[in-house]
Amino acid sequence: MNSPLGPERRVSGVSASIAPLIGNTPMIALRFMPEEVTIYAKCEFLNPSGSIKDRFARAVVEDAESRGLLRPGSIILECSSGNTGVALAMMGASRGYRVQIAISEKASCERRHLIRQLGGEVILFPAGGYRTGIDLTREMAAKDQRYFLPRQFENPLNSRDHEESTGAEILRQAPGPVAAFVTGYGTGGTLSGVSRALRRANSRTRIYAMEPAEAALLLGEAPCSHFIEGVADGFIPKLLDGAPIDGAIKIPSAAAMEMTQRLTREFGLLVGTSSGANVAAALRVAKELGRDATVVTLLCDRAERYFSTPLFTRVSPVSGVCELKAAG
Repeated sequence: MNSPLGPERRVSGVSASIAPLIGNTPMIALRFMPEEVTIYAKCEFLNPSGSIKDRFARAVVEDAESRGLLRPGSIILECSSGNTGVALAMMGASRGYRVQIAISEKASCERRHLIRQLGGEVILFPAGGYRTGIDLTREMAAKDQRYFLPRQFENPLNSRDHEESTGAEILRQAPGPVAAFVTGYGTGGTLSGVSRALRRANSRTRIYAMEPAEAALLLGEAPCSHFIEGVADGFIPKLLDGAPIDGAIKIPSAAAMEMTQRLTREFGLLVGTSSGANVAAALRVAKELGRDATVVTLLCDRAERYFSTPLFTRVSPVSGVCELKAAG
């Protein structure tokens, strides 16, 4: 019997690999008492490596294998803020591929540790935008035919997989017609893919992109530094071309961290900053649409990969050393 929050997540039988454990994540109803609204959040942090990026990693590896692009001796090489890198390292470990991830120096150190723990190799590039890392991986691949580039920022498989999996799951789990879907974008694959699935089912569904207030690119503003890792990477990704987006909602980094802490303290959800930003934006939409509207968003990843970020740390003005603090 299904719960009112959507189909229960059950594991039956024995899986021969980790790939079948990806996806089919549960949806949770978040009742915000002061605001008197409920939003529905899909728990992507429950994927095996801890983030929504497991979906793309599985899809791109399986597709590449089926087309002969990945074979014994191949090396998976990708530019990532961390979550895709962790997911690809997980898939590489389970399939026997060497994995190399180009990651910005400003990305949290926990993500680097996770990639290395899974057997992946980390290639650091100077902070300053993903273009630097993308160009680096293309240059490396041009010199060595063993490299396979997933190209998450431009690969149409990224959005197509979310359309066929994440979007379809939301439609099955939501307690009623989806009035609005709200999420941030990094590669643009999730936002574009899910929005197409929801709009095909209901042309009245509203689609909103969450953007850091410090880097509201869709609203025509210049990118500035923000603390919501994995979103608004300094450019509008190609995968957003033609996506049915009705508007963008600006969420300041401070508000994202405040909501992330609230999700932990009020709902017991150990999630990252982009999840807090998504919920803050969705809550704003839900208040506008009314208490009966079904507003859906995503909880993208786990909190453990943010221990060294401002969500959990403070910097000593004397020593410059980061010290853990209690959230909130």
